[in-house]
Amino acid sequence: MPYLYYINTSGKKKQGASPRRPKGGFDMQRVKRRTFSGVVCEQEVYNVPDRIKNLEKAEPRPRFKTEEEREAHRIGISRRKHARLINENFGPSSLYSTLTLDNESEVHTFAEARRIRDLYVRRLKYHAPDARITIYMGRGKSTHRIHFHMISEGVPESLIRDQWGLGDVLRIEHLREHNYYNGVDYGRDYTGLANYLFDHWTPEQGGHRWKQTKNLKRPEREEPKIVKRNYSAKRPPRPPKGYVLVESKETQWGYLYFKYVLTPPKRERRRKRPIE
Repeated sequence: MPYLYYINTSGKKKQGASPRRPKGGFDMQRVKRRTFSGVVCEQEVYNVPDRIKNLEKAEPRPRFKTEEEREAHRIGISRRKHARLINENFGPSSLYSTLTLDNESEVHTFAEARRIRDLYVRRLKYHAPDARITIYMGRGKSTHRIHFHMISEGVPESLIRDQWGLGDVLRIEHLREHNYYNGVDYGRDYTGLANYLFDHWTPEQGGHRWKQTKNLKRPEREEPKIVKRNYSAKRPPRPPKGYVLVESKETQWGYLYFKYVLTPPKRERRRKRPIE
């Protein structure tokens, strides 16, 4: 399941009451912000100081007790950014591939693997200039051999195989139309896959957690708006038209987080074959 952070609910007030002045000496105003990525809409509700007039730059600024908390928060931002990129750019027509190296091509350092990865993406883009790609490196848990995972849009399966040539392509499959989390159909929400790939990175690799082509589309992020209602995990904002609420919680950082997905299409039931 996706890593969730955000939305400061400190300084709660009753309807019509004045907000409590925090220790810093600033009055607070509550804002909400929506981010759309593919079929997913995320809504955050958090407090910002009254002195901030340009809400476009208003971001939640939680306080951390330890450096470990600060680092966990930073990783959460990166994780969320990655999941949004995947949801915005890929769908059931996209392919998920696993690429391995044979004995002749095997490398033992991620510096060597990074060069193989970059040259491979360059070859794919030469033959499919409009392709959108994210690619990841990892080590097998039992073999400890370096391998690659890739999500691609606009790259034929034959091209993935033909341009690899350094070992086996163990898997090429389309992303799912229906993704289930805790028994709930989230439709084309690929956050689970995104987090699985995000976690392939280890400090041994260094550098960025993934490589992406420059033509990936950015999620749509709305400007924050001042909140006029009292929201809580049990009293979420209304979903956008055509969306359904799937997650609602107050996070460890004291923020409210709400997640909606575009109502998934109904799955077609397979017809039973008549008994001959």
